[in-house]
Amino acid sequence: MTRNFRLAAFVACALGIPSAFAQQPAPSTAPAPAAQQPAATPGAAQQPPAQAEDTTPTLVIQVDEVNLIFTVTDKKGAFIPNLKQSDFALLDDQKAPSHVRYFAQQTNLPLRVGILVDASTSIRSRFQFEQQAANEFLLQVLKARGDRAFVMGFDSTPTITADWTNNFDLLGTGINKLRPGGGTALYDAVYTACRDKLLDVSRGQDPVRRAIVLVTDGNDNQSRAYLDDAIKMCQRAETIVYAISTNWTPSRGKGDQILEKLAADTGGQAFFPPSIDEIGVSFDSIGEALRSQYLLTYTPADFKRDGSFRPIYLYAFNPRYQVRTKKGYFSPRQ
Repeated sequence: MTRNFRLAAFVACALGIPSAFAQQPAPSTAPAPAAQQPAATPGAAQQPPAQAEDTTPTLVIQVDEVNLIFTVTDKKGAFIPNLKQSDFALLDDQKAPSHVRYFAQQTNLPLRVGILVDASTSIRSRFQFEQQAANEFLLQVLKARGDRAFVMGFDSTPTITADWTNNFDLLGTGINKLRPGGGTALYDAVYTACRDKLLDVSRGQDPVRRAIVLVTDGNDNQSRAYLDDAIKMCQRAETIVYAISTNWTPSRGKGDQILEKLAADTGGQAFFPPSIDEIGVSFDSIGEALRSQYLLTYTPADFKRDGSFRPIYLYAFNPRYQVRTKKGYFSPRQ
């Protein structure tokens, strides 16, 4: 008996339910199309409201509900479609959810993507390739009228060169403005991007998918924030980190380990292209991941609005599948 099936049996016996989802039925139809653009994040206050495409669902998250976005791949990294709610088990703060309200695959939620590019001296020789790949990524990923992105470069300090927009010319200009030089304040950049641009302190809004695409070697030598500070701010902002390493040596260094932790703790993925010419492939993989996700909305058991961190454990019953999602979230304060 595999570890997953032993754990599933334990959860079922301990909770007195057929599965850790309490076998809540999934809706048979998708929600109605959105009537208006979801409320903007703090950094988007000056952006005019934009209408989402007609296929974008409206799903209003209640105060005590959790909006969980995740991806499922096989051992070779291929995305697994057409899975059902009954294929998974979930524990929130070591308890099964009291109710699952919504489950759907490949959601059309609007994107909120921050492009964070290392502009320190250490990546000078690779910088032009990074800029070209980032431009191509934005052209491929930002498709719906409700999607938005911003560009941040960082060396000793983080700098926004293009604020929230879906205008490719403005975003491309922001990427091309970046110039390498100085030290590397990686943790400060991730922390600032989440706090100032991606953190949504209000509840009850139409959900969006928040992600950071981070291009760096992972080595930090200037930050005032620590790695744990950056991860916790990502979790507060409900933001997934996808990291692309610019370390093209055969060995994995400390910077690569940092990128793996940032990605794993937020439900994302770290990519290690073998050469500078392969960086575009990593961007393509991130674009596919953003369009190959599942959305689960549930009410936690014994939910307390005390600002505490609530760990999440989500897994597929099929041991061949790997689930990527955030490690947990901070409950809102009363």
